[in-house]
Amino acid sequence: MPTRPVVGITMGDPAGIGPEVALRTVVDPRVQRVCIPVIIGDAGALDRVRAVCRVRRRIRAVGFPGEARGSGAVEVLDLKNVDPAACPVGVVSAAAGRAAVEYVFKSIELAMAGEIAAAVTAPLNKEAMRQAGFPFDGHTEIYAEKTGTRDYGMMLVVGRLRVLHVSTHVALREAVTRVTRERVLTVIRLAGVAAQILGIRAPRIAVAGLNPHAGEAGIFGREEIEQITPAVEAARAEGFDARGPLPPDTVFYRARRGEFDFVIAMYHDQGHVPLKLIGFDRGINVTVGLPMIRASVDHGTAFDIAGTGKARHESLVAATLLAVRMARRWRAAGKPPGAPV
Repeated sequence: MPTRPVVGITMGDPAGIGPEVALRTVVDPRVQRVCIPVIIGDAGALDRVRAVCRVRRRIRAVGFPGEARGSGAVEVLDLKNVDPAACPVGVVSAAAGRAAVEYVFKSIELAMAGEIAAAVTAPLNKEAMRQAGFPFDGHTEIYAEKTGTRDYGMMLVVGRLRVLHVSTHVALREAVTRVTRERVLTVIRLAGVAAQILGIRAPRIAVAGLNPHAGEAGIFGREEIEQITPAVEAARAEGFDARGPLPPDTVFYRARRGEFDFVIAMYHDQGHVPLKLIGFDRGINVTVGLPMIRASVDHGTAFDIAGTGKARHESLVAATLLAVRMARRWRAAGKPPGAPV
């Protein structure tokens, strides 16, 4: 891209810390240098936390992303969909949940039309979304459904550690049943897609086991023998440098030391716990497989500190910088808006 790309940053739940971290991110010099950030949200919700965030720049409403100039003002595509009285800061509400989902819908519309180069998202609140009548488990599922994507995955990134998940927001009992040869192979392929968009040649992909010690030859479970190993063998036959199943209690340590480029985790907490331990404030959540670029923070709405100005914006900055990097490579590869990443 010859000029700075326009990146849409969804404001997240208006009652959470989303407005605060979004404000701080769009005025951060690291972000301003590489893109023109536009908040997709509500100007009134942003204005009510501007003082606690110590952001003195004016808020400028734009009618569409192309109007943004990246001149240093807080530029917002104002959907005007928040009544402050109906969604007080720090309180779960249907009104806030509805507004937050509308920001995400708008980001998808804009990205698919090529009006923004990438979407970066501040956190949603699942309870608020459900109160508003949206049954989604999170951002990942919204983007997949609204873009018609069948094969997709959640990838968490902290530095050089990149983890993709076989399953995410389901009960642990159900997560075990989702460890199938087909799904594990799909996620290995998605790691290959992520490697292409990140510029990683010949990615080394570690596949974690599901059970302690990766099943210990069937002593602690047969999922490794019956599902995971056949998936790894199939992936290797397709040309992937996939290894495993490997003991889950050591594979993340090995990856962080540089032995692997990606780790395939079997369920939500298996992948999330090590990532959040080493980089809670720097974690990035990327949806792989979409026909657009989407990155996000890897933390929640933090209602307990919302409105206090204490929220840190490092994760949203990191997500924005990674999204710009991915968008540049995607565009350089000649991918038009709406093309599979």
